Amino acid sequence: MRPTTPAWRITLAFATVYLVWGSTYLAIRYAIGSIPPFLMAGVRLLIAGGLLYVWARMRGAPPPARKEWRAAAISGFLMLVCGNGAVVWSEQVVPSGLTALIVALVPAWTVLVEWVLPGGTGPGRMTVLGLVAGFVGMALLGGPGSVTGGASPWAVGVLAAGSLAWSIGTIYQHRGAPRPASSSMATGIQVLAGGAGLLLSFLVLPGATRFHLDAVTPRSLLALGYLIVFGSIITFSAFVWLIQVSTPAKVSTYAYINPVVALLLGWAVAGEALDLRSIWASALIVAAVGIITWDRSRHSA
Repeated sequence: MRPTTPAWRITLAFATVYLVWGSTYLAIRYAIGSIPPFLMAGVRLLIAGGLLYVWARMRGAPPPARKEWRAAAISGFLMLVCGNGAVVWSEQVVPSGLTALIVALVPAWTVLVEWVLPGGTGPGRMTVLGLVAGFVGMALLGGPGSVTGGASPWAVGVLAAGSLAWSIGTIYQHRGAPRPASSSMATGIQVLAGGAGLLLSFLVLPGATRFHLDAVTPRSLLALGYLIVFGSIITFSAFVWLIQVSTPAKVSTYAYINPVVALLLGWAVAGEALDLRSIWASALIVAAVGIITWDRSRHSA
C-alpha cells in the first residue's frame, strides 16, 4: 500500500468491487426479463467498451495495432462471448446467486488448464483440496432435486463450459498475447470485440426477428443502465486502481466475496430459494475459491 493513499479511498474502492460486482448477477436477471440475453449483453459491452476506448484515446493512447485487435478478438470471444454469454443465457433458468457461485469456480478451471498446457505444473495439495471441494459444491447445485429446477443440469453445464472458456482466455492473455500499453485501451477493445460477438450471436440465432423495442420494460432498461455505468465502468476503474495501490492477495478476495453478495441479494431482494443444500454447496464453493486463491498467491509470492 502506498503511504500517500488515503485509507478511506481504498476502503471505498474495495466496497465498490465487492458490492457492485456482486450485485451485477441480480441486475442481469432483471435486464433479461424483457431484453433477449445476447442482445442485452452485446449492447452493454459495446457501450462500455466504446466509452473506455474514447477515454483511452482522450488520455493519449495510440490506436491499437492490427495484432492487438486480433488478440482482443480471441480473448473477447473466449471470455465474453462464451463466458459472459453463458452467464446471461443461464440466468433465464438458474437463480442469480447460484449463477455467481458456479462462475466463482473460474480459478479452479484456470488451475486445471494451466496444468494440462505444455510446461504446466501440477497443483499442490491445498489446491487439490480446493478443486475437490469446489466441484463437489457444483455437483450439489446441479444435481437432481436442486433449487435451480429441472433444467439445472444443462444450465450448470453451460455455466461450467463458459467458466472454462473464460479461464482459457485469461491464460491466453497472460501468456504474451499482444496488448496495448494503456490498460483502458486494452480492456476497451476486448470489451468491444466481445460485445460485437454477442450482438452477432443474437442476430443469427432464432428469435431475433420476434423482438420488439416496445416490449422492453423500464425495470430492464434501468438494470441495463446500472450494468453499463456501475458494473462495467465505475467498478472496473476501481478494480484497476486497486491493483496499483494494494496487493494482489487482497484484490483477489473479490473472487470469493462477490458470490456471497450475489447469493444474499438474490435471496433478500428477488426471493430466490435458499435451502440447506444450496447453503452447503455455497460454503464448499466459497471455501474452494478461497483455498485456491490463497495457495496460488502464496506460491507466486
